Amino acid sequence: MARAILCPRCRQLIGSEETVCSWCGTSRSAPFWKVLNWTKMTTGGDSVVKAVITVTVLYYAVSLLLGMSGGLLSPSQRSMMLLGATGTVPISYYQGGAWTLLTATYLHGGIMHLLFNLVALYQLGPWVVNEYGAARMFTIYTLGGVCGYLLSYVAGIPFTIGASAAVCGLAGSLLYYGKSRGGSYGSAVYQQLSGWVISIFIFGLIVPGINNWAHGGGIIGGMLLGLLLGYTEKRRENLFHRLLALLCVAITVVALCRALLQIF
Repeated sequence: MARAILCPRCRQLIGSEETVCSWCGTSRSAPFWKVLNWTKMTTGGDSVVKAVITVTVLYYAVSLLLGMSGGLLSPSQRSMMLLGATGTVPISYYQGGAWTLLTATYLHGGIMHLLFNLVALYQLGPWVVNEYGAARMFTIYTLGGVCGYLLSYVAGIPFTIGASAAVCGLAGSLLYYGKSRGGSYGSAVYQQLSGWVISIFIFGLIVPGINNWAHGGGIIGGMLLGLLLGYTEKRRENLFHRLLALLCVAITVVALCRALLQIF
């Protein structure tokens, strides 16, 4: 009888009577080219979240170097426009404004704005990785942010930035997961995220300058992406999910580099 081993791809335990991994479907004797983990998208969930946080912090630092306004560690409006703030003004009146639907997620108007969004990302990101996988998490984060800023654009918001639309995309995917999965755990997830969403909208109504349109678009986009991409219990992460995540990585890198080159 074969002994229990760790899966050569996802490192979960394969029982002695199992011929394939029950987590990712990989054969216990799969050749090396079938177990390669593209950028560790299937197992490096923490790494993906930390990478997004690192890029966001570095981009914020660049925005400060380009110029600060009178607020506490607040980038100037000029630096944020150069680096890719979005809204009706950048999209409608500047060439290449569509790229800002991606870059705005990595821009923040001050240290508290940055910390608030990164704490939320740090809380929700690993949770989404656990239920959807790292590849789908990054896709939901990226496209959820785009959905949020598209709705914001349609609503006529002239100028907006921040990771909150993308973070709300993650929240939306967890809302869908909880409702779809059901049971005691699914119900608990849905109730907890419902409370989080309600708090976000109330906060947006009380505090001036909060873009609830982007939040709502992110949540709707996250729910739709959760439905379309599926979660791990219904559909294991596959090649399509990893390719889509890599495409999101590529277009994000191109958008950010384009904005940086625009400075010169």
